[in-house]
Amino acid sequence: MILAVDVGNTQIKLAVFEQNTIKDKKIVSHSSWKMEVQNLLILFAEVDTIVVASVGNLTNEDFLDLNSKAKVFFITPDCKFPFLNSYATPNTLGVDRMVLAAGAVQLFPNQNRLVIDAGTCITYDFIDSNNVYHGGAISPGTRLRYESLHNYTSKLPLLTLENPEAIIGNSTQQAMHSGVINGITFEIDSFISSVLDKNDNFIIILTGGDAEFLAKRLKNTIFANPNFLLESLNQTFQYNQQ
Repeated sequence: MILAVDVGNTQIKLAVFEQNTIKDKKIVSHSSWKMEVQNLLILFAEVDTIVVASVGNLTNEDFLDLNSKAKVFFITPDCKFPFLNSYATPNTLGVDRMVLAAGAVQLFPNQNRLVIDAGTCITYDFIDSNNVYHGGAISPGTRLRYESLHNYTSKLPLLTLENPEAIIGNSTQQAMHSGVINGITFEIDSFISSVLDKNDNFIIILTGGDAEFLAKRLKNTIFANPNFLLESLNQTFQYNQQ
């Protein structure tokens, strides 16, 4: 068994895998992650490896004292990945995006793939049917958009995720919800349509904390899986053990 640890900018996701099956999953804060990891290691004594991918503030050193309980394997750009990276600045490519690309290649062979991760940021990653990673796009996620409206104006309130009642908001709050949520859904649908115009044999994968919320609003056909990064972590680790 392995324990997959996805360290994001806002939260940390944990999942215990027995082969390709998730036996338990938790979303925890940066302040409580170590206690939650230790609890899972007690609950699942069969875990022999902790697989870590981090784009947040935690470093490899934060995990070293867990080596006495299980081997810690860090997913880094130096690991093996099942695609050719044609990104112009490969050293700046986040390991989370590399893991998502690896999962898409392994789980959906011989297809063009677009992976959309709707988290703190919304990232778009395109991997073609020949397993070449080309890049994508990065834009602010829902929380960043709400916070920027509040932080960079004098009177707009700080709101949290909510479905707008209509495209035309009849109050300041509804106008903000419409701007944030409809702005994101229009962006995603337009991005997907632009890529589909130039490619066929395509699968679109939507993941991240806001995946289920946004999936219901999108016009394009997608494969929505909030656990895709955790599953891709497991797949990437197995690929590196071959």
